[in-house]
Amino acid sequence: MAGFGEPSPFMHASASDCFPIHTIRETKVIIDSDLAKLYGILTKRLNEAARRNADRFPAEFCFQLTLEEAANLKSQIATSSDVHGGRRKLPWAFTEHGALMAANVLNSPRAVQMSVFIVRAFLRMREELASGAGILKRLAAIDRELLVHDVVLRDIYRKLQPLLAPPTDRPRREIGFHVKR
Repeated sequence: MAGFGEPSPFMHASASDCFPIHTIRETKVIIDSDLAKLYGILTKRLNEAARRNADRFPAEFCFQLTLEEAANLKSQIATSSDVHGGRRKLPWAFTEHGALMAANVLNSPRAVQMSVFIVRAFLRMREELASGAGILKRLAAIDRELLVHDVVLRDIYRKLQPLLAPPTDRPRREIGFHVKR
């Protein structure tokens, strides 16, 4: 499972544009700079549009990363250096619904077109996670069956153990009639 800020394997926008879906605060998100590239605008303009339409972006649609989250994300992806004109503000993270709302707010043909790719990427991610959950359920069932089989095999082994052991030396009775003297 993807960890904090870890890009998932779902990087599908088009052949030329790829964007990572990260897991931050246990939520699948796209970072503002990646979303801006996808929509063909500057990150600054995307964030301005989101600020101007704040009523359309509740906390479950987008949130600003903390310093710690931004540092962790920066260590996992290549970003420009702060010394050479890198980011001066903390990045924003957009959920699937936030990315779609951004496309509506931007209202450009490219944004509308790319929003379809975002929906498909999140949909594919959900399908993969669902299939992974099915596999985990099946593995749990197999594990339970193996535990039952393990108990049965131990029981059989305990019962066979005396039969496999060499016979003990006990005095043998002689065959025939014996006269006591």
